[in-house]
Amino acid sequence: MIKKVLIANRGEIALRVMRSCREMGLLTVAVFSEADRTSHHVAYADEAYPIGPAVAKESYLNIEKVIATAKRCGADAIHPGYGFLSENADFARRCEEEGVIFIGPSADVIAKMGIKPEARKIMKEAGVPVVPGTEKPVTDIEDAKKVAAEVGYPIMLKALAGGGGKGMRLVHSEDEMEAAFRMSRSEAANSFGNDAIYIEKYIENPHHIEVQVLGDKYGNVIHLYERECSIQRRNQKVIEEAPSPFVKEAARQKMLAVAVEACKKIGYYSAGTLEFMMDKDQNFYFLEMNTRLQVEHLVTEETTGVDLVRDMILVAAGNRLPYKQEDVACRGHALECRIYAEDPENNFMPSPGVIKVREAPEGRNVRLDSAAYAGFEVS
Repeated sequence: MIKKVLIANRGEIALRVMRSCREMGLLTVAVFSEADRTSHHVAYADEAYPIGPAVAKESYLNIEKVIATAKRCGADAIHPGYGFLSENADFARRCEEEGVIFIGPSADVIAKMGIKPEARKIMKEAGVPVVPGTEKPVTDIEDAKKVAAEVGYPIMLKALAGGGGKGMRLVHSEDEMEAAFRMSRSEAANSFGNDAIYIEKYIENPHHIEVQVLGDKYGNVIHLYERECSIQRRNQKVIEEAPSPFVKEAARQKMLAVAVEACKKIGYYSAGTLEFMMDKDQNFYFLEMNTRLQVEHLVTEETTGVDLVRDMILVAAGNRLPYKQEDVACRGHALECRIYAEDPENNFMPSPGVIKVREAPEGRNVRLDSAAYAGFEVS
């Protein structure tokens, strides 16, 4: 059913998806903004098409431009990668309407799990413990202050329409609320085209644990164990590892089982991740579900031997999962480190410019997913 895949993304993740496509004998299509004309993913793809200016909302976030390009080049399917339109239910629905296969879960499930308070409610009904917080977005600053007082400070402000630390703010008291609320909404709007915010109780000194799941359209769901994602800066993950060295076996088995059962109840298919907070006593609470591939899927692939992108494509094409739960084992240990173009001597501000020298690590058990090259300009 699928012969040509358009990757609605850029950089490293676009290259990652293209690699699996090539191994499967599928043609690949890149899209690019004016800022990414010389990017690696553009040169690597079988075909490449411009979709607009550097501003994301006029290019990578423009649903109609992306779908029009897919139709024009004859792509059977679109893989959204992560970020941008990957958790946009309207995009998935438009793909369905236009007869283009969306390589991800159904639009309805994305919509339900994408509204974070709604997702918490669904998980609560499925028997999954959740962090205290709102079950609907907060509409204005007074509403936010009222809810925060009820939940109890400190609280987290979070973007309704996406993750990756965008729009996230830790608020210790009411005095900090107004500025934090304003910045949170602004960043959410710029990152996801939606400024809606919700509130969650902040659990101090937690471990951030997430469970990778994979399901097909026939009700089969398996887990691919968990990842430890606690080493963060500015609410963005810096180092991830699989499996978690913190989680004890009893808690692990309980959390994995809860994640699989929850996905079966909501009819989830494709790759997805349930994120949990775990306290010092191994109690865990549902945070959110990412209905997409994640940056840290690599450590899961390295410890399980599963190609998540390949399986997402197979499931999207209507195939059953190629394995059962007992076929998947977690072997060894994997660490992922994210490398940033930032200036550590200037409060880690973004540091654009030309990469003059690039020396890649090599050797046994080393994996490098990157779109950088010597001479590439970080925009």
